[in-house]
Amino acid sequence: MPRIAVLDACVLYPAPLRDLLMRLALTGLFQARWTDAIHDEWTRNVAANRSDISAASLARCRTLMDEHVPDSLVVGYEPIIPGLNLPDPDDRHVLAAAIRAGAGVIVTFNLVDFPASALAAHSVEAVHPDDFISGLWGESPAAVLDAVRRQRTGLKNPPRSAEELLATLERCGLVATVAGLRVHAAEI
Repeated sequence: MPRIAVLDACVLYPAPLRDLLMRLALTGLFQARWTDAIHDEWTRNVAANRSDISAASLARCRTLMDEHVPDSLVVGYEPIIPGLNLPDPDDRHVLAAAIRAGAGVIVTFNLVDFPASALAAHSVEAVHPDDFISGLWGESPAAVLDAVRRQRTGLKNPPRSAEELLATLERCGLVATVAGLRVHAAEI
């Protein structure tokens, strides 16, 4: 059975990373999970920083994510929140969702907000998206390569070359992932 991973709002905020994570989730390499609160956070931040993206477009993206990734939406985690202790109390909902979903991983850029000492009791670990995707690459390079290829061919306005997509993913913090993919750029 594939691992279950809760995707924190910070990894859903950048569209290229969100797109890649969704495509990877559809490979079956892992089961992606999130909550309405996580959706609210990333969409609120995109809306605040990108006036060119409409609320309707963000709502459509959110709906498509929920519809296309099976069983992605975690519910019923709220009663767990008060019993959790994290450096930032506002992040407790993410850990509560991971516990409720039976996730072993929280994929986040904010590793300092999810210390191993606080997560270990719940058999959860926080993993940087570059390490997470590199790990998927190690397990199934063909599936990851196919997901990246589908991401590139899905970019129509404007289209992107393999190198342009890889440069974008690198700017999203996927340095090790891109280093592994660059060798296969001709297949992307």
